[in-house]
Amino acid sequence: ARTGSIRPAAAIGRLMGREAESLALTTDPEPSFVSTPDNPAPVGLAVSFLPVGAGHRLRCALAPGEGDGPVRGTVLLLQGRNEAIEKYFETMRDLNRRGFAVATFDWRGQGRSGRLASLASVGHVPSMRVFLEDLDEVLRAFVLARCPGPYAILAHSMGALVALEATDRLAGSVERMVLTTPLVALPGSPGTHRLMRVAAGLLHWTGLGTLPVRRARTAGRGTTLADNPLTTDRRRFERNRAIEAAAPDLLVRALSASWLRAMLRAMERIDRSDVVAAMRLPTLIVTAGTDRIVSSPAAARLAWRMRSGHHIDVPGARHELLQEADRFREPVLAAFESFVGSSLPVRSAEPLPAEVAAVEDALTEL
Repeated sequence: ARTGSIRPAAAIGRLMGREAESLALTTDPEPSFVSTPDNPAPVGLAVSFLPVGAGHRLRCALAPGEGDGPVRGTVLLLQGRNEAIEKYFETMRDLNRRGFAVATFDWRGQGRSGRLASLASVGHVPSMRVFLEDLDEVLRAFVLARCPGPYAILAHSMGALVALEATDRLAGSVERMVLTTPLVALPGSPGTHRLMRVAAGLLHWTGLGTLPVRRARTAGRGTTLADNPLTTDRRRFERNRAIEAAAPDLLVRALSASWLRAMLRAMERIDRSDVVAAMRLPTLIVTAGTDRIVSSPAAARLAWRMRSGHHIDVPGARHELLQEADRFREPVLAAFESFVGSSLPVRSAEPLPAEVAAVEDALTEL
């Protein structure tokens, strides 16, 4: 494994033509990433820390794209629970090849962002408000300020739940969202869900919210390709195990009672008719046909209820569509490209005609 550390100057400077010193990002100590032989970092990857909350930091990354051609815009990639930037190197490279810059970050409580519990192996947040603050700050201080527009979101599982919660905040800045296997409901009976809500709520309100109550899914020891619920692809399964072995600090081993309470409460909110009616941001929901982690029927129903919702299913796929076999993964990337293509179109490298450029300049000065 290789640990890399790259200042954001070259990448962002090439994209925006600005000096690195203008970045409002902390770089001490030097942020880093981990690459393995089977998981090389995207070309020009820049990693930085962004201050957030009360003395915490988010580890952010920007993959500016390959070559010197025009960038179509920026995709903000929102990770799922217990994931890290390194897990999406391949997806970032794929999006770069399609002409997009890609920004992403580790949520608080996972990856190499700040932890909110004394035990670093427990993924903990006191409420969904923490993740909404993370998204707000990254969008404001990193994406909108430093990355080329227009903007789209590609979010997975828990990241998709946060995006749905933040739809009203995103609508003025983001053109479209694609949500893969969103965490909008858990499998199981309503009685089981009620018991989980009561137990997590009691622990939260009695001051025991940081206690681990749920094992965090990983591709590590004790899991085989056959029995894991995340992917059917051996190469990507082994690659993610290698990342975990090379950098075990990237992952947590358990999730806290307050984390579970926050997710369950968010799922309840986005099921309310008034909340769904207010979701106007064009959104494509992609579900996996054999998902055992989240409820695919609930996600399909949500897309049907949304004003601008669309849904496709990938039969036979497991939960992590972007870590799946090519026969499942490639249609997801093609669907993303098709859905956001009209809002983030391919740009020509040819200069604008003089008369068109003059009109653009005049409009800019208004």
